[in-house]
Amino acid sequence: MTEIEFSTLDTPCAYLNGRSSRSSYKYIYEASYAYNSALVEHGYRRFGKYFSKPICKDCNECKSLRIDAQKFKLTKSLRRVIRKNKDAGIEVVVTRPHLSQEHINLYEKYHKFMQNKRGWEYHQMSYERYFSVYVDGAGEFGFEVDYYDDNKLICVDLIDITNDGISSIYCFWDIDYAYLSLGKYSLLNQILLAKAHKLPWIYLGFYVKNCESLEYKSDYKPYQILQEYTQLDELAIWLDEI
Repeated sequence: MTEIEFSTLDTPCAYLNGRSSRSSYKYIYEASYAYNSALVEHGYRRFGKYFSKPICKDCNECKSLRIDAQKFKLTKSLRRVIRKNKDAGIEVVVTRPHLSQEHINLYEKYHKFMQNKRGWEYHQMSYERYFSVYVDGAGEFGFEVDYYDDNKLICVDLIDITNDGISSIYCFWDIDYAYLSLGKYSLLNQILLAKAHKLPWIYLGFYVKNCESLEYKSDYKPYQILQEYTQLDELAIWLDEI
């Protein structure tokens, strides 16, 4: 395993207007299952071979959040989401991360929609960049959950399996199927998968209060918040949020 550490310069924050952000990175070639699990537990986010955590000056708004999968209870509305997808005959396929033109088309369609809806910054996705961010570095822990309507790919949910849970990496879906609430459905399937395999946690990455794109995470209770981003040889302290 090879590891290179570096940090970014200050850049405009993607979550809060008027703020700047800075991240600490680890580039890890051939990360082991155990090492990836430790990084996730300590609040790192993985994209490809890059693992990052925030080190913003004078700001502590990025909170790492994990759902208690074993205590999570389905509400009536969430049960309706599951039933609606089952009634629609949506097929769920768990596979290894991979790349196709269908992936690129779906990714671009979703991000163009989010650019118009929420002002997300849009960059055209290339094969090389998609592979680097979502396929490369998956090791023995990275998986992809694909959702199909007949043979049409309508949702891609990228996850890591760790020694104590599932780490949500990224999900994108076909906006023509918004009525199926595919974002919710994919997360519910993560929770059901964790329950079935007796995994305690769903690691949802960063939660930022008052950020429209991230506030949904606090709806999935009970959950815990990482108290601070400690070194890997220090205890990661997670506390229940009420």
